[in-house]
Amino acid sequence: MKKELSYFRVGDSFGGNQDWFRDPMMHLGGCGAAAACDACINLALHDNKTHLYPYDIQRLDKEDYINFSKIMKPYLKPRFHGIDTLDIFMDGFYKYLQDVGAPNIQLVGCPGKVPAKAAAREVMSQIDKGISIPFLQLRHKNVNFKDLVWHWFMLVGYEEFEDEFYVKIATYGGFRWLSFYELWDTGFERKGGMVLIRMKQSQ
Repeated sequence: MKKELSYFRVGDSFGGNQDWFRDPMMHLGGCGAAAACDACINLALHDNKTHLYPYDIQRLDKEDYINFSKIMKPYLKPRFHGIDTLDIFMDGFYKYLQDVGAPNIQLVGCPGKVPAKAAAREVMSQIDKGISIPFLQLRHKNVNFKDLVWHWFMLVGYEEFEDEFYVKIATYGGFRWLSFYELWDTGFERKGGMVLIRMKQSQ
């Protein structure tokens, strides 16, 4: 079974790109804010939540994306140790969602200590609903993931096999497929995890 989101592009970039940020601190440590920006753009495009993105959602533009990151910065500002827990990200992102009038969006943490197969089911459930997933990777024993260490990126697709589960990740304006089970098994006690974005049902 395979599912890929119809993910947004900004020019030739697949999703947003932290490398565009001109603010030195955001260029170095703005991945959390970039993940929140990307999540908002995905929701604005595919769930008709255009109030989450303050510019023209039908004409995504690099300068608008950079300006959006400046709006997001106070909520998810870079810090010495980075946005290194799910709670820091959820607290900041939820404040933004409240300020733009989106109280029906819930953020639920799926920490890295959750068993891999249970986490994979959460990925499938979320992607099947058309919603991208902010993912926090802290340290990892596998050198193949060294560019993702202490980094927020997006999960935007999955492919399920009998004994394996792959995810499509988006970061720095590109994408690639990775083994989710290898990604999840960091080899370290302290782990990151995922933030699941859910729509609260109207009463």
